[in-house]
Amino acid sequence: MNFLETMQKRYTTKKYNPSKKIASNTIQELKEIVHLSPSSINSQPWKFTFVSDQGIKKQLSEVSWLNTERVSESDTIVVFSAINSSSLFEQQIEKELPQGAVDYYKEFIQPQTEDQIEAWFARQVYLALGVFLSACATMGIDATPMEGIEPEKYNAILKHNKYTTLVAVAIGYRDESDFNQPVKKPKSRRDFNTVIETI
Repeated sequence: MNFLETMQKRYTTKKYNPSKKIASNTIQELKEIVHLSPSSINSQPWKFTFVSDQGIKKQLSEVSWLNTERVSESDTIVVFSAINSSSLFEQQIEKELPQGAVDYYKEFIQPQTEDQIEAWFARQVYLALGVFLSACATMGIDATPMEGIEPEKYNAILKHNKYTTLVAVAIGYRDESDFNQPVKKPKSRRDFNTVIETI
């Protein structure tokens, strides 16, 4: 199956089969893939937390609004977080990035407001989210990206002090009764020529 066919078949899973588990080597491969995600100046202002512990998943499910069942019934929850302090980030890049990247940050990003810098961090995390969802689709793993969660409570449960939760992804395998499957509910997108322009 080529990538176009894969994307035609992927969908946001609404109901998981809790008895069907993802192999540990597949989870490891997903960890390595998301670790390789691109980011501006290779900034990597992120943390990815893979949660399979049932007790922690139960706690997270209770602060996931309408996504409670997705969190509790899926195999694993992957929490995408961004570093929550520009000063911490600056210490990180001074140690880890080449001088050219640090200089770019200091000239173009650092002069912005803290809110703008945090938004820049978040955009990098969402690049990784796209990579992750594409990888899941390619590997035949069902996924549900969820902003419908309570980030501050996620942070508390996961004991994240230096990072803040932006989005979580439930992964696993669909229940065959899931109403949202493309075979039951055809994919809906805006008209191709409305959103794609060729110049």
